[in-house]
Amino acid sequence: MKLPDYAKAIGISYTTAWRWWKANKLPHPARQTESGLIIVDYLPPVSSAQIKKNRVAIYSRVSSSENKDNLNRQSEQLTEYAIANGYQIVRNVKEIGSGLNDNRKQLEALLQQNDYDILLVEHKDRLARFGTNYLSVLLFRLGIKLEIVNLAENGKDELMQDLVAIVTSFAPRLYGQPRASRKTEKIIAELKDGGSECN
Repeated sequence: MKLPDYAKAIGISYTTAWRWWKANKLPHPARQTESGLIIVDYLPPVSSAQIKKNRVAIYSRVSSSENKDNLNRQSEQLTEYAIANGYQIVRNVKEIGSGLNDNRKQLEALLQQNDYDILLVEHKDRLARFGTNYLSVLLFRLGIKLEIVNLAENGKDELMQDLVAIVTSFAPRLYGQPRASRKTEKIIAELKDGGSECN
């Protein structure tokens, strides 16, 4: 680095830098070229704002083990997307569990880590069926960006599985244990019949 640039980088005047050079008091090693130019061996520190934040954690999820092929496809596509965007992949998490389940162990463990700058998911419902915006706001406060690759709405099949999970969970509370299984079967049958009319 040339002496004038060095002076500016460390916040002193060129005159002061020149005096230090003459008195052999520069805090960093320096040499003079044959043309008389003074070169200082100094690399300014890189601030955290200058560091490109590109460490990414990939999160893929499906509702059931029957969709394991879809889980692997999600993970592969997100990996390709991350590489194409120059991201450094530090975590690649795959999980099987309902989007309504707020006790997913692998997602919970991922959210407790702080070694990534971007959380990458295929669809917002891969992260959660509800409350994705709240998660995005909280992640942002932690310095993590939620990046959703595909903003289109996801398919109906998993939504139907989630509705069945809700009905199965709440029916015993509404109708009591003895009547719950009959009511649950009836509601699920109606949901499926109604769903087939929409197709």
